[in-house]
Amino acid sequence: MAKTIVVVGFGPGISTAVAEKFGSSGFSVALVARNEERLAAGVKALKAKGIEAAAFAADAGDPVSIRAAVAKARALGPLAVLQWNAYGGAAAGDLAVADPAQVRDIFEVAVVGLIAAVQEALPDLKKANDGAVLVTNGAFGDISPQMDGFAVGAKAMGLALANAAKHKLVGLLGQRLKDDGVFVGEVMVAGSVKGTAWDRGGASIEPHAIANKFWELYAGRGEARARIS
Repeated sequence: MAKTIVVVGFGPGISTAVAEKFGSSGFSVALVARNEERLAAGVKALKAKGIEAAAFAADAGDPVSIRAAVAKARALGPLAVLQWNAYGGAAAGDLAVADPAQVRDIFEVAVVGLIAAVQEALPDLKKANDGAVLVTNGAFGDISPQMDGFAVGAKAMGLALANAAKHKLVGLLGQRLKDDGVFVGEVMVAGSVKGTAWDRGGASIEPHAIANKFWELYAGRGEARARIS
């Protein structure tokens, strides 16, 4: 059976491009998201390109739900890559007044769900010899006065906090799993991506450029972090 990539947080833009890139390179593709209509359309489009694909509906912020979806994805073939494209939205934009529960909700997707998915996929990733966890992140996660000011001005403080935590998580998982032969990499996107919810008509980053960068990280298995703008 072909190796399988599990793409969590499937939708237009980055995750579609990643699914097409890895699928065209011989992977079966498991799509995971909450929106079943979007999942069905994604599977249909991939199959039209000759790519084996299936959909598994789940909530990326619910550890039980996401673990169940990752487990079901094994029906396509051994899991070799987990690609995390899910994020918890832009709630808690102003941390001085936001409901703390909104911060918790963002972290459940950015950190808790990701950890749960990695744990479920890990036995397969270890056996794959070229197993990998690939994480999409945003430049709001940069720790600098300039980016902090930008996040405050954009009312994206909760997202910035979650992105910074996810950035740290990539490094921690990379160190923890390297002796198991599992590569952990991150592409940090500094700008708006065409075809995504962040595209207000002026987006300049092509999603396929990001997908190609993920493939370079996966194939090279050296540099763990990349930035694209």
